[in-house]
Amino acid sequence: MTPIPQHWQRNLGLFLTGQFCSGITSMTVQYAIIWYLTKQTGSATILSMATLLGMLPMVLLSPFIGPLVDRFNKKALLIVPDLVAAAFAILLFTSGTFFHQLPIWLIFAALLVRSVAQTFQMPTIQSILPIMVPDDQLTRANGQLGMVQSANMIISPALGAFLFAVLPLPWLILLDVLGAIIGVALLMVVHIPTITHAIEQVHVLSDTKLGLQQLIKNRGLWAITIIGALFTLLFMPAASLYPLMTMGYFHGTVGQAGLIEMVYAGGMLTGGALISLFGKWSDRIKLVLLAYVVIGITIGASGLLPGNQTGFYWFVALNVLAGIATPFFNTLLMAMIQQSYPPQQLGRIMGIINALLSLTGPVGLIFAGPLADAIGVEKLFIIAGVGTLICGLITYLFPQARQYDQHLQPQQPTQSVE
Repeated sequence: MTPIPQHWQRNLGLFLTGQFCSGITSMTVQYAIIWYLTKQTGSATILSMATLLGMLPMVLLSPFIGPLVDRFNKKALLIVPDLVAAAFAILLFTSGTFFHQLPIWLIFAALLVRSVAQTFQMPTIQSILPIMVPDDQLTRANGQLGMVQSANMIISPALGAFLFAVLPLPWLILLDVLGAIIGVALLMVVHIPTITHAIEQVHVLSDTKLGLQQLIKNRGLWAITIIGALFTLLFMPAASLYPLMTMGYFHGTVGQAGLIEMVYAGGMLTGGALISLFGKWSDRIKLVLLAYVVIGITIGASGLLPGNQTGFYWFVALNVLAGIATPFFNTLLMAMIQQSYPPQQLGRIMGIINALLSLTGPVGLIFAGPLADAIGVEKLFIIAGVGTLICGLITYLFPQARQYDQHLQPQQPTQSVE
Protein backbone atom coordinates (compact mmCIF):
# COMPACT_ATOMS: atom_id res chain seq x y z
CA MET A 1 0.00 0.00 0.00
CA THR A 2 1.25 3.51 -0.76
CA PRO A 3 1.87 5.70 2.29
CA ILE A 4 -0.78 8.08 3.62
CA PRO A 5 -0.60 11.34 1.56
CA GLN A 6 1.21 14.20 3.32
CA HIS A 7 -1.71 16.58 2.73
CA TRP A 8 -4.24 14.02 3.91
CA GLN A 9 -6.38 16.64 5.72
CA ARG A 10 -7.01 18.54 2.46
CA ASN A 11 -7.54 15.25 0.64
CA LEU A 12 -10.08 14.11 3.23
CA GLY A 13 -11.81 17.49 3.11
CA LEU A 14 -12.30 17.23 -0.66
CA PHE A 15 -13.57 13.66 -0.30
CA LEU A 16 -16.09 14.60 2.43
CA THR A 17 -17.24 17.66 0.44
CA GLY A 18 -17.95 15.41 -2.54
CA GLN A 19 -19.86 12.98 -0.31
CA PHE A 20 -21.90 15.86 1.10
CA CYS A 21 -22.82 17.24 -2.34
CA SER A 22 -23.76 13.90 -3.89
CA GLY A 23 -25.42 12.71 -0.68
CA ILE A 24 -27.65 15.73 -0.09
CA THR A 25 -28.91 15.82 -3.68
CA SER A 26 -29.53 12.06 -3.71
CA MET A 27 -31.43 12.11 -0.39
CA THR A 28 -33.47 15.15 -1.44
CA VAL A 29 -34.57 13.36 -4.61
CA GLN A 30 -35.28 10.19 -2.61
CA TYR A 31 -37.61 12.10 -0.26
CA ALA A 32 -39.35 13.73 -3.21
CA ILE A 33 -39.94 10.38 -4.93
CA ILE A 34 -41.45 8.88 -1.75
CA TRP A 35 -43.72 11.91 -1.31
CA TYR A 36 -44.74 11.65 -4.97
CA LEU A 37 -45.67 7.98 -4.53
CA THR A 38 -47.61 8.84 -1.37
CA LYS A 39 -49.51 11.67 -3.08
CA GLN A 40 -50.24 9.78 -6.31
CA THR A 41 -51.16 6.37 -4.89
CA GLY A 42 -51.91 6.70 -1.17
CA SER A 43 -51.04 3.01 -1.03
CA ALA A 44 -49.21 1.49 1.95
CA THR A 45 -48.33 -1.47 -0.29
CA ILE A 46 -46.61 0.78 -2.83
CA LEU A 47 -44.63 2.54 -0.08
CA SER A 48 -43.68 -0.80 1.50
CA MET A 49 -42.44 -2.08 -1.86
CA ALA A 50 -40.43 1.11 -2.36
CA THR A 51 -38.84 0.68 1.09
CA LEU A 52 -38.10 -2.98 0.38
CA LEU A 53 -36.43 -2.12 -2.94
CA GLY A 54 -34.19 0.23 -1.00
CA MET A 55 -33.11 -2.48 1.48
CA LEU A 56 -32.93 -5.76 -0.45
CA PRO A 57 -29.79 -5.05 -2.54
CA MET A 58 -27.82 -4.33 0.65
CA VAL A 59 -28.93 -7.66 2.12
CA LEU A 60 -28.57 -9.80 -1.00
CA LEU A 61 -25.57 -8.26 -2.79
CA SER A 62 -23.28 -6.93 -0.04
CA PRO A 63 -21.47 -10.25 0.63
CA PHE A 64 -20.63 -10.63 -3.07
CA ILE A 65 -19.74 -6.99 -3.73
CA GLY A 66 -17.18 -6.96 -0.91
CA PRO A 67 -14.58 -9.04 -2.81
CA LEU A 68 -14.94 -6.71 -5.82
CA VAL A 69 -14.25 -3.72 -3.56
CA ASP A 70 -11.02 -5.40 -2.45
CA ARG A 71 -9.83 -5.98 -6.03
CA PHE A 72 -11.12 -3.16 -8.23
CA ASN A 73 -10.22 0.52 -8.45
CA LYS A 74 -11.99 2.18 -5.52
CA LYS A 75 -12.37 5.54 -7.22
CA ALA A 76 -14.12 3.85 -10.15
CA LEU A 77 -16.40 1.98 -7.73
CA LEU A 78 -17.56 5.34 -6.41
CA ILE A 79 -17.82 7.17 -9.74
CA VAL A 80 -19.55 4.56 -11.93
CA PRO A 81 -22.56 4.00 -9.61
CA ASP A 82 -23.06 7.78 -9.40
CA LEU A 83 -23.07 8.02 -13.20
CA VAL A 84 -25.49 5.10 -13.58
CA ALA A 85 -27.87 6.62 -11.01
CA ALA A 86 -27.61 9.96 -12.84
CA ALA A 87 -28.45 8.23 -16.13
CA PHE A 88 -31.64 6.81 -14.59
CA ALA A 89 -32.47 10.27 -13.25
CA ILE A 90 -32.22 11.61 -16.81
CA LEU A 91 -34.48 8.75 -17.95
CA LEU A 92 -37.09 9.72 -15.34
CA PHE A 93 -36.80 13.38 -16.36
CA THR A 94 -37.28 12.49 -20.03
CA SER A 95 -40.31 10.30 -19.29
CA GLY A 96 -41.96 12.92 -17.11
CA THR A 97 -41.18 15.94 -19.30
CA PHE A 98 -41.60 14.67 -22.86
CA PHE A 99 -44.04 11.78 -22.34
CA HIS A 100 -45.87 13.43 -19.42
CA GLN A 101 -45.95 10.31 -17.29
CA LEU A 102 -43.90 8.68 -14.56
CA PRO A 103 -44.99 5.05 -14.47
CA ILE A 104 -44.64 3.32 -11.11
CA TRP A 105 -42.54 0.53 -12.61
CA LEU A 106 -39.99 3.06 -13.90
CA ILE A 107 -39.81 4.77 -10.49
CA PHE A 108 -39.31 1.36 -8.85
CA ALA A 109 -36.55 0.56 -11.35
CA ALA A 110 -34.83 3.86 -10.53
CA LEU A 111 -35.12 3.18 -6.77
CA LEU A 112 -33.62 -0.28 -7.28
CA VAL A 113 -30.71 1.10 -9.31
CA ARG A 114 -30.05 3.77 -6.66
CA SER A 115 -30.04 1.09 -3.96
CA VAL A 116 -27.63 -1.14 -5.91
CA ALA A 117 -25.37 1.88 -6.44
CA GLN A 118 -25.37 2.55 -2.70
CA THR A 119 -24.58 -1.11 -2.05
CA PHE A 120 -21.39 -0.69 -4.10
CA GLN A 121 -20.49 2.65 -2.59
CA MET A 122 -20.99 1.94 1.11
CA PRO A 123 -18.31 -0.76 1.57
CA THR A 124 -16.04 1.19 -0.79
CA ILE A 125 -16.23 4.30 1.41
CA GLN A 126 -15.80 2.17 4.53
CA SER A 127 -12.65 0.60 3.09
CA ILE A 128 -11.22 3.89 1.75
CA LEU A 129 -10.95 5.85 5.01
CA PRO A 130 -8.26 3.58 6.56
CA ILE A 131 -5.94 4.21 3.59
CA MET A 132 -6.63 7.96 3.42
CA VAL A 133 -5.87 9.00 7.01
CA PRO A 134 -3.27 8.03 9.63
CA ASP A 135 -4.43 5.23 11.88
CA ASP A 136 -4.58 7.40 14.99
CA GLN A 137 -6.95 9.79 13.17
CA LEU A 138 -9.33 7.10 11.89
CA THR A 139 -11.93 7.49 14.65
CA ARG A 140 -12.03 11.26 14.09
CA ALA A 141 -12.32 10.80 10.32
CA ASN A 142 -15.29 8.48 10.82
CA GLY A 143 -16.80 11.11 13.10
CA GLN A 144 -16.44 13.71 10.35
CA LEU A 145 -18.05 11.36 7.82
CA GLY A 146 -20.87 10.83 10.31
CA MET A 147 -21.29 14.61 10.58
CA VAL A 148 -21.63 14.85 6.80
CA GLN A 149 -24.27 12.12 6.76
CA SER A 150 -26.14 13.71 9.67
CA ALA A 151 -26.10 17.13 7.98
CA ASN A 152 -27.60 15.52 4.90
CA MET A 153 -30.34 13.99 7.07
CA ILE A 154 -31.14 17.42 8.55
CA ILE A 155 -31.13 19.45 5.33
CA SER A 156 -32.60 16.97 2.83
CA PRO A 157 -36.18 16.71 4.19
CA ALA A 158 -36.57 20.50 4.40
CA LEU A 159 -34.97 21.09 1.00
CA GLY A 160 -36.99 18.27 -0.52
CA ALA A 161 -40.27 19.64 0.89
CA PHE A 162 -39.54 23.13 -0.46
CA LEU A 163 -38.50 21.95 -3.92
CA PHE A 164 -41.38 19.44 -4.11
CA ALA A 165 -43.78 22.35 -3.55
CA VAL A 166 -42.28 24.64 -6.22
CA LEU A 167 -40.95 22.28 -8.91
CA PRO A 168 -42.46 19.48 -10.97
CA LEU A 169 -40.92 16.16 -9.92
CA PRO A 170 -39.12 15.53 -13.27
CA TRP A 171 -37.18 18.80 -12.87
CA LEU A 172 -36.47 18.11 -9.21
CA ILE A 173 -34.99 14.74 -10.17
CA LEU A 174 -32.33 16.56 -12.21
CA LEU A 175 -30.83 17.58 -8.86
CA ASP A 176 -29.47 14.04 -8.74
CA VAL A 177 -27.54 14.70 -11.96
CA LEU A 178 -26.09 17.93 -10.55
CA GLY A 179 -24.98 16.13 -7.38
CA ALA A 180 -23.35 13.36 -9.41
CA ILE A 181 -21.44 15.89 -11.54
CA ILE A 182 -20.11 17.75 -8.48
CA GLY A 183 -19.32 14.53 -6.60
CA VAL A 184 -17.50 12.96 -9.55
CA ALA A 185 -15.55 16.17 -10.27
CA LEU A 186 -14.29 16.30 -6.68
CA LEU A 187 -13.47 12.58 -6.67
CA MET A 188 -11.32 13.07 -9.75
CA VAL A 189 -8.93 15.30 -7.77
CA VAL A 190 -8.99 13.23 -4.57
CA HIS A 191 -5.93 11.03 -4.12
CA ILE A 192 -6.91 7.53 -3.00
CA PRO A 193 -3.79 5.42 -2.25
CA THR A 194 -3.57 2.18 -4.18
CA ILE A 195 -3.47 -1.24 -2.58
CA THR A 196 -1.12 -3.86 -3.97
CA HIS A 197 -2.66 -7.27 -4.67
CA ALA A 198 -1.16 -10.47 -5.89
CA ILE A 199 -2.11 -11.06 -9.52
CA GLU A 200 -5.06 -13.42 -9.28
CA GLN A 201 -8.55 -13.84 -10.60
CA VAL A 202 -11.53 -12.61 -8.63
CA HIS A 203 -13.44 -15.57 -7.19
CA VAL A 204 -16.50 -13.92 -5.70
CA LEU A 205 -18.00 -16.95 -3.95
CA SER A 206 -14.74 -18.22 -2.50
CA ASP A 207 -13.72 -14.70 -1.43
CA THR A 208 -17.10 -14.20 0.23
CA LYS A 209 -16.74 -17.51 2.06
CA LEU A 210 -13.23 -16.52 3.13
CA GLY A 211 -14.52 -13.18 4.41
CA LEU A 212 -17.15 -14.94 6.52
CA GLN A 213 -14.54 -17.33 7.89
CA GLN A 214 -12.23 -14.43 8.77
CA LEU A 215 -15.05 -12.65 10.58
CA ILE A 216 -16.13 -15.74 12.54
CA LYS A 217 -12.50 -16.45 13.47
CA ASN A 218 -12.35 -13.02 15.12
CA ARG A 219 -14.59 -14.06 18.02
CA GLY A 220 -14.82 -10.65 19.65
CA LEU A 221 -15.87 -8.83 16.47
CA TRP A 222 -18.16 -11.71 15.47
CA ALA A 223 -19.97 -11.41 18.81
CA ILE A 224 -20.23 -7.62 18.43
CA THR A 225 -21.68 -8.05 14.91
CA ILE A 226 -24.29 -10.64 15.95
CA ILE A 227 -25.34 -8.49 18.92
CA GLY A 228 -25.56 -5.51 16.55
CA ALA A 229 -27.82 -7.52 14.22
CA LEU A 230 -30.06 -8.38 17.21
CA PHE A 231 -30.16 -4.69 18.12
CA THR A 232 -31.26 -3.83 14.56
CA LEU A 233 -34.01 -6.48 14.71
CA LEU A 234 -35.40 -5.09 17.97
CA PHE A 235 -34.93 -1.41 17.13
CA MET A 236 -36.13 -1.30 13.50
CA PRO A 237 -39.89 -1.74 14.18
CA ALA A 238 -39.91 1.34 16.42
CA ALA A 239 -37.56 3.30 14.14
CA SER A 240 -39.84 2.74 11.14
CA LEU A 241 -42.89 4.06 13.01
CA TYR A 242 -41.63 7.45 14.20
CA PRO A 243 -44.25 9.35 12.13
CA LEU A 244 -47.03 7.15 13.55
CA MET A 245 -45.70 7.67 17.08
CA THR A 246 -45.78 11.45 16.59
CA MET A 247 -49.05 11.78 14.70
CA GLY A 248 -50.97 8.82 16.14
CA TYR A 249 -49.88 8.44 19.75
CA PHE A 250 -48.96 12.07 20.53
CA HIS A 251 -51.67 13.49 18.18
CA GLY A 252 -49.08 15.70 16.50
CA THR A 253 -48.88 17.22 13.03
CA VAL A 254 -46.91 16.38 9.90
CA GLY A 255 -44.59 19.27 10.76
CA GLN A 256 -43.94 17.79 14.20
CA ALA A 257 -43.17 14.42 12.60
CA GLY A 258 -40.57 16.16 10.45
CA LEU A 259 -39.26 18.01 13.51
CA ILE A 260 -38.48 14.72 15.27
CA GLU A 261 -36.49 13.50 12.25
CA MET A 262 -34.48 16.74 12.21
CA VAL A 263 -33.95 16.73 15.99
CA TYR A 264 -32.60 13.17 15.93
CA ALA A 265 -30.31 14.01 13.01
CA GLY A 266 -29.19 17.16 14.82
CA GLY A 267 -28.26 15.04 17.82
CA MET A 268 -26.28 12.74 15.53
CA LEU A 269 -24.49 15.77 14.08
CA THR A 270 -23.54 16.85 17.61
CA GLY A 271 -22.34 13.34 18.48
CA GLY A 272 -20.28 13.17 15.30
CA ALA A 273 -18.72 16.56 16.11
CA LEU A 274 -17.74 15.35 19.59
CA ILE A 275 -16.10 12.26 18.08
CA SER A 276 -14.22 14.30 15.48
CA LEU A 277 -12.91 16.63 18.20
CA PHE A 278 -12.09 14.10 20.93
CA GLY A 279 -11.66 10.93 18.86
CA LYS A 280 -8.68 9.38 20.67
CA TRP A 281 -9.97 6.94 23.28
CA SER A 282 -8.04 3.99 24.66
CA ASP A 283 -11.15 1.81 25.06
CA ARG A 284 -13.95 2.68 22.66
CA ILE A 285 -16.10 -0.28 23.72
CA LYS A 286 -16.88 1.58 26.97
CA LEU A 287 -18.42 4.37 24.91
CA VAL A 288 -20.31 1.83 22.77
CA LEU A 289 -21.75 0.33 25.97
CA LEU A 290 -22.69 3.82 27.17
CA ALA A 291 -24.43 4.43 23.83
CA TYR A 292 -26.45 1.21 24.29
CA VAL A 293 -27.55 2.47 27.73
CA VAL A 294 -28.48 5.99 26.58
CA ILE A 295 -30.35 4.79 23.47
CA GLY A 296 -32.11 2.05 25.45
CA ILE A 297 -33.28 4.40 28.21
CA THR A 298 -34.36 7.25 25.92
CA ILE A 299 -36.22 5.09 23.40
CA GLY A 300 -37.79 2.91 26.10
CA ALA A 301 -38.87 5.96 28.11
CA SER A 302 -40.49 7.40 24.98
CA GLY A 303 -43.03 4.58 25.10
CA LEU A 304 -43.95 5.48 28.68
CA LEU A 305 -44.75 9.14 27.97
CA PRO A 306 -48.36 10.38 28.06
CA GLY A 307 -50.03 10.51 24.65
CA ASN A 308 -50.43 14.29 24.48
CA GLN A 309 -48.46 17.38 23.50
CA THR A 310 -46.65 17.50 26.84
CA GLY A 311 -45.48 13.96 26.17
CA PHE A 312 -44.38 15.03 22.68
CA TYR A 313 -42.12 17.77 24.08
CA TRP A 314 -40.41 15.18 26.28
CA PHE A 315 -40.20 12.93 23.20
CA VAL A 316 -38.26 15.68 21.42
CA ALA A 317 -35.82 16.02 24.33
CA LEU A 318 -35.27 12.27 24.58
CA ASN A 319 -34.56 12.04 20.86
CA VAL A 320 -31.88 14.72 21.13
CA LEU A 321 -30.06 12.48 23.62
CA ALA A 322 -30.65 9.35 21.52
CA GLY A 323 -29.31 11.16 18.46
CA ILE A 324 -26.15 12.27 20.27
CA ALA A 325 -25.54 8.68 21.45
CA THR A 326 -26.05 7.04 18.05
CA PRO A 327 -22.65 7.97 16.49
CA PHE A 328 -20.90 6.67 19.59
CA PHE A 329 -22.38 3.30 18.64
CA ASN A 330 -22.04 3.06 14.86
CA THR A 331 -19.07 5.38 14.24
CA LEU A 332 -16.82 3.88 16.91
CA LEU A 333 -17.73 0.34 15.85
CA MET A 334 -16.90 1.22 12.24
CA ALA A 335 -13.47 2.53 13.23
CA MET A 336 -12.74 -0.67 15.18
CA ILE A 337 -13.83 -2.85 12.26
CA GLN A 338 -11.61 -0.86 9.88
CA GLN A 339 -8.61 -1.37 12.17
CA SER A 340 -9.25 -5.11 12.57
CA TYR A 341 -8.23 -6.21 9.05
CA PRO A 342 -5.65 -5.20 6.43
CA PRO A 343 -6.99 -2.95 3.64
CA GLN A 344 -6.68 -5.83 1.13
CA GLN A 345 -9.38 -7.76 3.03
CA LEU A 346 -11.61 -4.98 4.32
CA GLY A 347 -14.07 -4.92 1.42
CA ARG A 348 -15.12 -8.55 1.78
CA ILE A 349 -15.38 -8.19 5.57
CA MET A 350 -17.52 -5.05 5.30
CA GLY A 351 -19.73 -6.77 2.74
CA ILE A 352 -20.49 -9.58 5.20
CA ILE A 353 -21.03 -7.21 8.14
CA ASN A 354 -23.29 -4.87 6.12
CA ALA A 355 -25.38 -7.84 4.99
CA LEU A 356 -25.73 -9.22 8.53
CA LEU A 357 -26.69 -5.84 9.97
CA SER A 358 -29.10 -5.15 7.09
CA LEU A 359 -30.71 -8.61 7.08
CA THR A 360 -32.59 -8.16 10.34
CA GLY A 361 -33.99 -4.76 9.30
CA PRO A 362 -36.57 -6.08 6.78
CA VAL A 363 -37.50 -8.88 9.21
CA GLY A 364 -38.27 -6.28 11.87
CA LEU A 365 -40.23 -4.19 9.36
CA ILE A 366 -42.44 -7.16 8.47
CA PHE A 367 -43.69 -7.34 12.05
CA ALA A 368 -43.77 -3.59 12.74
CA GLY A 369 -47.25 -2.86 11.36
CA PRO A 370 -49.12 -5.88 12.78
CA LEU A 371 -47.44 -5.45 16.19
CA ALA A 372 -48.27 -1.75 16.33
CA ASP A 373 -51.90 -2.49 15.47
CA ALA A 374 -52.08 -5.26 18.06
CA ILE A 375 -50.34 -3.73 21.09
CA GLY A 376 -49.94 -0.03 20.26
CA VAL A 377 -47.03 1.81 18.66
CA GLU A 378 -45.77 3.09 22.03
CA LYS A 379 -45.24 -0.51 23.21
CA LEU A 380 -42.82 -1.06 20.32
CA PHE A 381 -40.68 1.76 21.69
CA ILE A 382 -40.64 0.08 25.10
CA ILE A 383 -39.64 -3.23 23.46
CA ALA A 384 -36.90 -1.46 21.47
CA GLY A 385 -35.57 0.27 24.58
CA VAL A 386 -35.50 -2.87 26.72
CA GLY A 387 -34.00 -4.85 23.83
CA THR A 388 -31.25 -2.25 23.39
CA LEU A 389 -30.35 -2.44 27.09
CA ILE A 390 -30.23 -6.25 26.85
CA CYS A 391 -27.88 -6.00 23.84
CA GLY A 392 -25.61 -3.73 25.86
CA LEU A 393 -25.67 -6.17 28.78
CA ILE A 394 -24.79 -9.12 26.51
CA THR A 395 -21.86 -7.14 25.08
CA TYR A 396 -20.63 -6.38 28.60
CA LEU A 397 -20.99 -9.99 29.78
CA PHE A 398 -19.07 -11.41 26.78
CA PRO A 399 -15.37 -10.83 27.67
CA GLN A 400 -14.05 -11.00 24.11
CA ALA A 401 -16.52 -8.30 23.08
CA ARG A 402 -16.04 -6.14 26.19
CA GLN A 403 -12.24 -6.24 25.94
CA TYR A 404 -12.04 -6.10 22.14
CA ASP A 405 -10.63 -2.59 21.78
CA GLN A 406 -8.14 -3.11 24.61
CA HIS A 407 -6.55 -5.90 22.58
CA LEU A 408 -7.02 -4.19 19.20
CA GLN A 409 -5.33 -0.82 19.66
CA PRO A 410 -1.91 -2.06 20.89
CA GLN A 411 -1.66 -4.16 17.70
CA GLN A 412 -2.03 -1.20 15.33
CA PRO A 413 1.04 -0.56 13.15
CA THR A 414 2.49 2.90 12.66
CA GLN A 415 1.65 4.29 9.19
CA SER A 416 4.05 6.39 7.18
CA VAL A 417 3.11 9.72 5.63
CA GLU A 418 4.60 10.53 2.26
